Amino acid sequence: MNRRTFTKKALQTAALAGVASSIPGLSVAGAKSFVRLGGPVFDKYKSPDEWVAALKNEGYRAAYCPVQPGAPADEIRAYEQAAKKADIVISEVGAWSNPISTDPKMAQEAFKKCVDSLALAEAIGANCCVNISGSKNPVQWAGPHKDNITQGTFDEIVEVTRKVLNEVKPTRTYFALEPMPWTYPDSADSYLRLIKAINHKRFGVHMDPMNLVVSPRTFYGNGELIKECFKKLGPHIRSCHGKDIILKEDAYTPQLFECQPGLGSLDYGVFLSELSKLPNIPLMLEHLRTQEEYRQAATYVRSIGEKEGIAV
Repeated sequence: MNRRTFTKKALQTAALAGVASSIPGLSVAGAKSFVRLGGPVFDKYKSPDEWVAALKNEGYRAAYCPVQPGAPADEIRAYEQAAKKADIVISEVGAWSNPISTDPKMAQEAFKKCVDSLALAEAIGANCCVNISGSKNPVQWAGPHKDNITQGTFDEIVEVTRKVLNEVKPTRTYFALEPMPWTYPDSADSYLRLIKAINHKRFGVHMDPMNLVVSPRTFYGNGELIKECFKKLGPHIRSCHGKDIILKEDAYTPQLFECQPGLGSLDYGVFLSELSKLPNIPLMLEHLRTQEEYRQAATYVRSIGEKEGIAV
């Protein structure tokens, strides 16, 4: 082992120990690497310091954006500085809306929300602003529709995404689309098609592998699905969501249900192993109802990390 190798490894170990020392119950014994875990905070906060305290109380090293679009510039800067000081990565600003809606008013409002949310992500230094691409469903803004997976809709998604990016012109954050079962991007390959078609260096990837589990084949082979996503999209990934999934067994047609991490069959060993290879890309828990459910999910994810030698 030469001096350069030793120094690099020593620095990695020291950095990991520094992260672990501030996370309740997190150990670096045998850990090869680490993953930043985050989720919503239920404690009410009125200042950046209270926000950081609430995150630390849950052992989180990543966070959803703590302010909304339109917040005063000095407030945004204060939260950004508090996050940096506490070594917290602001993972994402959600722009949840339907910019390809068949309702022109809804589509325009959604476009504005995407622009405002991306501008906030840029201002606060978030890893990304994330939305779904949208839907042609006239009732469910994120629902299935026969026109969602068509070349015409693909082209419209490309056009709208370019317009959002060109409106904001981000230099340090990314605009990303969460994959969905029934609209683009609906696979690693369709995400690669979007990246090529949009052709913008600030278009990134938001990875939620649970959303790509759409059949018994992908359910039972979800570990390989996750590996494929990271192999093809890894350099572009800016944030990840952590959920879980169940395949109902007492039915004669496939029925897949989202559930709390640890109660389903998503291969978190593979998920954490692949994610740990990327620098400072958070895993964000979502869609749970109570603080206790989030704590149970975090405990489960950390237990899998411990088995894999990954501090979470």
